[in-house]
Amino acid sequence: MPFLDRRDAGRRLAGRLQAFRDENTVVLGLPRGGVPVAYEVARALDAPLDVIVVRKLGVPYQPELAFGAIGEDGVRVLNDDVVRMAHVTAEELTMVERTQRAELQRRSARFRRARPRVPLAGRTAVIIDDGMATGATARAGCQVARAHGAARVVLAVPVGSREAIHDLAGEADEVISLEAPTWFDAVGQWYVHFGQTSDDEVCDLLRRAAERFPEPVPPPAADPLLRDEEVTVRAGQVSLAGHLTVPENPVGIVVFAHGSGSSRHSPRNRYVASVLNRAGLGTLLFDLLTAEEETHRARVFDIELLAQRLVAVTRWLGTQAEVNDLRIGYFGASTGAGAALRAATDPQVDVAAVVSRGGRPDLAGDELTAVRAPTLLIVGGSDDVVLELNRRAQAALTCESALAVVPGATHLFEEPGTLEQAAVLARDWFAEHLAPPGSDERVRSGTGTQ
Repeated sequence: MPFLDRRDAGRRLAGRLQAFRDENTVVLGLPRGGVPVAYEVARALDAPLDVIVVRKLGVPYQPELAFGAIGEDGVRVLNDDVVRMAHVTAEELTMVERTQRAELQRRSARFRRARPRVPLAGRTAVIIDDGMATGATARAGCQVARAHGAARVVLAVPVGSREAIHDLAGEADEVISLEAPTWFDAVGQWYVHFGQTSDDEVCDLLRRAAERFPEPVPPPAADPLLRDEEVTVRAGQVSLAGHLTVPENPVGIVVFAHGSGSSRHSPRNRYVASVLNRAGLGTLLFDLLTAEEETHRARVFDIELLAQRLVAVTRWLGTQAEVNDLRIGYFGASTGAGAALRAATDPQVDVAAVVSRGGRPDLAGDELTAVRAPTLLIVGGSDDVVLELNRRAQAALTCESALAVVPGATHLFEEPGTLEQAAVLARDWFAEHLAPPGSDERVRSGTGTQ
């Protein structure tokens, strides 16, 4: 992993962009993750900082996989190959775009509340993101910059897939990437720390840039870790990649079942994992499917296969000295929730608690009645269809269970403060049910929120 975090990536990227240190340059971050990188570039170039607000259009059953993006002023970019491969219907496309257009308008209003857009007419627009996988979001950003009169458009990222860099060569006047690996799975794999960037952080960085880049207050030092490393687990005929984090004196360990094509590098799940880590809980984030399998819709919804792999990974944890005596919890998102609940009924594993975030527990089917692990279902209040599915699933559960509705949250919990609420709910549930028998310890100090 070549970058410590987004600030480190921005400083290193700025070294490659010194040729653009000119009064005609405007640095534009793609919210949210691109803005911390862009802040460091803008400070190094002594250039104004602004945002280009774009939204990824994710495949409905696989939200992490982008089939396009939209930007301000009505810009829309579609990846026809992904639309065709994922069988996205016209109705699904319209539904996803409507939802993301509303979020785009909300973010534009939030980020531009205190200051107007920096004029781009006749200037060089240097567009920055924290990385580039498919390039759909960056493509929309380039088109928005041109629509606002930029004379030259430069796209710069710390790391990008070779395919995306090649495809965008005709969209931007110049594409710059510090890293262009032959094998590319997800942006987050190239960072040691890749937590979610919040709206508040974006607004703070824009404010500090307008005030000529005062230094931020350094964060407090993190607690030491026993283990924090990439691991490989054999499950049947495949090898699955994961990331294991074990804090000192752990009180339990949580295995993440991502589902729906999301990888262990998902910023949302990595953020939740960081909250659990600060509460003394170990975490194992791993990929239920290989990169090739993720492109097949049938595999994404093969709950039996996903559950079997989750069981295999759980049994592997029993061979790891640092965690083999800890109580185990499952954290499932999307289809991973159905797999987590089904795996929790397998006699080969002993699961003490399950949490689902925006999940599909209904996909566990008849196995719901066999679940014995205390189960918390967290759903967004604005995720109407999934909320109803969770209500029905809870009615089928015979174990201790609770349904927590986060007001205003949609399926991916992208609204301000909603992911933080979900993470705290999960933390408290696991802290209660994974603590050693007879222990009064529930959760360590600190709220776990950003």
